Amino acid sequence: MIITKGISIQKLVRWTLHHIIWLLTMMSIIAAMYHFGWMTFALPWLPLSVIGTAVAFYVGFKNNQAYDRMWEARKIWGGIVNESRTWGMMVDGFVSNLVAENKHSATQLHDIKQRLIYRHIAWLYAHRSQLLIATPWEHISQGGYMTRYAEMNQRKFGVGLVDDEVTRVELDLLLPENEHDRLIGAVNTATQIINEQSRDLASLREQGLIDDFRHMEMENVLREFYTLQGKNERIKKFPLPRQYANMSRYFVGIFIILLPFSMIPELMKLGSLGLWLSIPITALIGWVYVMMEIVGDYSENPFQGMANDIPMLSLCRTIEIDLREMLGEAELPPTIQSKAGVLM
Repeated sequence: MIITKGISIQKLVRWTLHHIIWLLTMMSIIAAMYHFGWMTFALPWLPLSVIGTAVAFYVGFKNNQAYDRMWEARKIWGGIVNESRTWGMMVDGFVSNLVAENKHSATQLHDIKQRLIYRHIAWLYAHRSQLLIATPWEHISQGGYMTRYAEMNQRKFGVGLVDDEVTRVELDLLLPENEHDRLIGAVNTATQIINEQSRDLASLREQGLIDDFRHMEMENVLREFYTLQGKNERIKKFPLPRQYANMSRYFVGIFIILLPFSMIPELMKLGSLGLWLSIPITALIGWVYVMMEIVGDYSENPFQGMANDIPMLSLCRTIEIDLREMLGEAELPPTIQSKAGVLM
């Protein structure tokens, strides 16, 4: 997540430099062809303006849908934050000797609470890691230049900004020894961790450490975790429909190809000054349409490890700190700090 108030001109130019270069090159070549008389025909401005308006509406629709996916993902993670705090509160307040026949010591109760809390923290990081696994339609899976560019973005403006020891929490420190290998080896580790929580609650109910009502309430929280996890997985595994995601790119390309054959001859009517103005002005118009397309393209997948992502690591760490404090721990992990204006 980009947290700076604005994007500097320097960053904007660095982000889009290759687009600026090919646009200026293309417009310069076409302007030279008109200048030396190698090309004389000109497209009427009216049909081109109609095409440009239609393309702008189509790209705007795509960008709205991309933003909705990103904002929905943020709301889902907000729900995970709230429900995680509820889980910590219930574990701390509900697990007790109130109805137990065989009383447990304070140390034993603390160990049980710690097990339930730590297992939930493991679920958070396991769920985040699973959401970062690349899908076939994400940029890093496209191969060639697109993959190299995506890897560069991840390294300089994404998950690569955070030290490896911070991004991967060792689950063997959070999961009981007899569970770790089994849960890590599961197809969906996050799903099995929540199921393990449910089994643990059933065992605590049999021991009388939680009563029927508290058991039911805590199971409802686990069910909500499944709901939130499923919503995130839906966004991750179901792309913005390709007919919307890809057709806008073709439409923008068609408009940019046609643009100089109308704009450049029109500006050349102003004389030699018009010739020199036609290159940057035409390139600028093309750049605006390219940027509209790129913004939507990089916003539709909020879990791909880039600067536009939901700051999952920061949210996981915030929850971890809150839950550890509920256990009475004093040595807490540091909060995740932003780097280069990006919070992961």
